Amino acid sequence: MLPASGTARVRALLTTHSEFSDITPTQYDSAYAWIRETGLASDLQSSEPAPRRVFESAVARSGAPWLPDADILVRGPAELPDDALRAAQVLGISEGDAYAQIRMAWGKVDTAERSRIGLAGELALVALLAASVQGRVDHVAARSDGHGYDIAVAADLACAHLEVKSTTRRARLTVYLSRNEFETMRHDPAWQLVALRLGQEMEPKAIATVPKEWITAQAPGDRNSYGRWESCRLDVPPGVPVPGIPSIASLLVEDSSELLTGAAGWPG
Repeated sequence: MLPASGTARVRALLTTHSEFSDITPTQYDSAYAWIRETGLASDLQSSEPAPRRVFESAVARSGAPWLPDADILVRGPAELPDDALRAAQVLGISEGDAYAQIRMAWGKVDTAERSRIGLAGELALVALLAASVQGRVDHVAARSDGHGYDIAVAADLACAHLEVKSTTRRARLTVYLSRNEFETMRHDPAWQLVALRLGQEMEPKAIATVPKEWITAQAPGDRNSYGRWESCRLDVPPGVPVPGIPSIASLLVEDSSELLTGAAGWPG
């Protein structure tokens, strides 16, 4: 998990000169370069212990295949991957601390990826709709995120308000729904949650609609007037999404994309 010469880099940061005499000048230079690249060298006043900061930085930049799914693969210290355990041992931190740092690193990576993939999905769907519908396509989220949906499609006889959720995975669709989006769904008949699966180049591979009834059944409830949920995560089973966007079927031109009609299927 740690980058090349990771053990040497860690020692270079955490020990005195007399304790890492076995490190070569090349390893030392490599260690120092990595510490600068991660920003650790410019954050020397942090109250967080150095071993924890090094571990989190190493995890976040590791490219470990388990990191994107750490929320379900690493549910406690007992489920730490072997590479994470080895790194924790090198740094002298406990399994509990290692687990906490993995959760922190996953949160940062997941938030950044969701933002990048989410915008790519919105732009891809706007382009598809602009080429395939008889009507006006408005990317309202480009101006404000307060509408409760991302794209408005309007024509003389119909309209659709599309909240777009995107993923690059075939086997997992995780949706983060805000309270504003949920309340908009409840009161706006034109609201639809549209899922996009994107390819490696952020190109659309499949499109589907998640039924409102399913969303309503899964969403949390407020227990009393002193507490209110503001966002929730929904893990959508493979059989729930309906291929295409049925609500705009009457607006599609001839030879519209099979992604929009549903002919391409989900997850494609």
